[in-house]
Amino acid sequence: MNKPYYLFAVAVLVIASFGARSESNVGYFGFEPDIITNYIGQSNKKLGYVRVTVDLMLEDVGNISVVEHHTPLLRDAIVQILSKEPEETIKSLTGREEIRRRCADKLKNLLKEETGEEIIRDVLFTKYLYH
Repeated sequence: MNKPYYLFAVAVLVIASFGARSESNVGYFGFEPDIITNYIGQSNKKLGYVRVTVDLMLEDVGNISVVEHHTPLLRDAIVQILSKEPEETIKSLTGREEIRRRCADKLKNLLKEETGEEIIRDVLFTKYLYH
């Protein structure tokens, strides 16, 4: 092999190895079972329910065990947020996104308080049913 081609090949391998290390190590954690809770209907006499499949996008796949450990705390926070929402918020697309963002902020803050680290990148609602 010619020396210039050899140096070029080595340079490409070095650059490629740095690129591979900078790739994200994102992980996902899904709550099992789905989160189901009541919300107050418009008449205040009628209860409705919402069922949500929640997945957490984690900054690092290595934090899955940390999230598993704190699952009861995180589930409770989601239930608290959902159960206080009025029917019109639960049933609207903009309300759903507002709830998702509120859940994301709350869960990020809870894990930051508990662990001192940024663990959650985002909260995803992969199924959202209401009645």
